[in-house]
Amino acid sequence: MKTIEDLAKEDEGRFLSGKRLFIRVDFNVPLDKKTKAITDDARIREALPTITFAMQQGAKVILASHMGRPKPGKTEGLGLEVCGARLAELSGFEVHVPEDCIGDAPKKVIQDLRAGQICLLENLRFHPEEEANDEGFARALSELCEVYVDDAFGAVHRAHASVHALPLMMKHRAAGFLLEKELRALARVVDNPEKPFVAVLGGAKVSDKIEVVEALLNKCDVLVIGGAMANTFLAAQGKKMQKSLIEEDKLPLARTIMQKALDKKVKLVMPVDVIVADSLEATTGEVVSAGAVPEGTMALDIGPKTVELINAELQKAKTVFWNGPMGLFETKAFENGTLEVARTMAKIAAFTVVGGGDSAAAVKLAGKEVVDGIDHISTGGGASLELIEGQKLPGVVALG
Repeated sequence: MKTIEDLAKEDEGRFLSGKRLFIRVDFNVPLDKKTKAITDDARIREALPTITFAMQQGAKVILASHMGRPKPGKTEGLGLEVCGARLAELSGFEVHVPEDCIGDAPKKVIQDLRAGQICLLENLRFHPEEEANDEGFARALSELCEVYVDDAFGAVHRAHASVHALPLMMKHRAAGFLLEKELRALARVVDNPEKPFVAVLGGAKVSDKIEVVEALLNKCDVLVIGGAMANTFLAAQGKKMQKSLIEEDKLPLARTIMQKALDKKVKLVMPVDVIVADSLEATTGEVVSAGAVPEGTMALDIGPKTVELINAELQKAKTVFWNGPMGLFETKAFENGTLEVARTMAKIAAFTVVGGGDSAAAVKLAGKEVVDGIDHISTGGGASLELIEGQKLPGVVALG
């Protein structure tokens, strides 16, 4: 798989100069529900090295992204103008957003691009053909460009037109710096991770993580299970979890996973104490033993003894992969378990990877010092999990 740097070296270092370069980015950033302002611009910042490099090479840069899940046609509040404005602010380039991503409007903008100007196409998902991986739609996008670069790790696990069908049509295609960085970091977890390897999984449901648990049991030395998914495992051990979120139909699966961990000699670390409250809206909680959850309450975070157990394993690790919060970290009373895992990961000498999504949001909540202490924070939760599971990612395959 070529990188944008490889392309730039061709033709005695002049290959990208003057070329119409399509860069698939992931600007699917979170927006404030009321003001529609960007609440976290990390994905735009992460794309800057590739965009800046392409501009320095003299390419005519065309950026494309999706945003949210719009209905067919334009959906109010899901246009990419807000991303264009933030990109201009961060990069110093002039960013033009045409009214559509295919057809005459973007062609005109691209034709008129001058030095220091970028074209950011309108939301690809305004066309349902994008998610359908439609060849006709991909062909319409291909008319805009001569070279294709994918820098959208958060979208490479989707067989969508701009990620899969389009690059297969392009003679010149490559990975951007962010995609290359993501694949290199996750390869250190997937391919012969340095031991001891500790995997920390949290989040709400066991059903969301079945494949990743199966894959990690073949690689890790210690598997830590926290968050609401731990409730199902504790219930499978016969503990009464009262009002806690439990996937009743997954109790046999939890027992199977526990047996597999035993068979493969993988140390399984589960909560020995939890913080409980009577509802998700509660603002205070009480620490109780994991086997003594009071009637009428639910487990909403791991307790201090569990935090100590997890930290002890992390201190011994050489590789750590973490995906999924340890509790309801969005509420102050139930954030401690998640934040403590993040803080410890930032301090240890191991190679540390956070698998995007809520875990990445939790690391940011822990502060800049913690963010800086983690070796790699993925920009794609779904893509990173599928890579850990050993699945082939359509967007990566298409670059081969």
